[in-house]
Amino acid sequence: MNTTSALFYLFSAVLLVSAFMVITARSTVHSALYLVLAFFNASCVWMLLRAEFLAITLVLVYVGAVMVLFLFVVMMLDISTDKLREGFWSHFPLAGFVGVLIALEMYLVMKSGFNLPAAKAMPEAVMKLGNTRALGVEIYTQYLYPLQVAAVLLLVAMIAAIALTMRQRKDSRSQNPSEQVRVKAADRFRIVKMDAVIEAPSVPKTPEGDKA
Repeated sequence: MNTTSALFYLFSAVLLVSAFMVITARSTVHSALYLVLAFFNASCVWMLLRAEFLAITLVLVYVGAVMVLFLFVVMMLDISTDKLREGFWSHFPLAGFVGVLIALEMYLVMKSGFNLPAAKAMPEAVMKLGNTRALGVEIYTQYLYPLQVAAVLLLVAMIAAIALTMRQRKDSRSQNPSEQVRVKAADRFRIVKMDAVIEAPSVPKTPEGDKA
């Protein structure tokens, strides 16, 4: 066994353990940290497979942006996981059956991918460009149309997400910047003249013996 194979098994083992801890950890923050560890080990595996662009993208996008945002949201919301874990073991048999079924489906789908013929060697001119630049050349030449379709789908999904969250709520206290700009001093501030001393009104005295 050479060094590359040993590192592959090491990173794969840590990846599997961290992925299992993501599901079984009792704290949401700990689950997020284990997920960061899983992403980091997956990027190391991709580096061993000479997919530098995918490895760096995984670290920068998911570990550096998405997971940090997720940690901020989890710590600000302070979600109680005790109520979420109620009835876990009662639903475990059905969830385990569905998980095994999905794993078998993935195995049947991916099994044919390992029986492909040998890939064609890339031209010498493309190999001299480097892995990342060669990937960019392939994406923006041969796979330009699928890339544009994926970009349009992501744009539509982003617009739909914004449209779903932009709802008029009666209990929200939002500000209108256009109204704030048009505000004049006379509309918000008024000077009222009042006397410095105001005498208390005299109370008439009632004769003794009279009942109020």
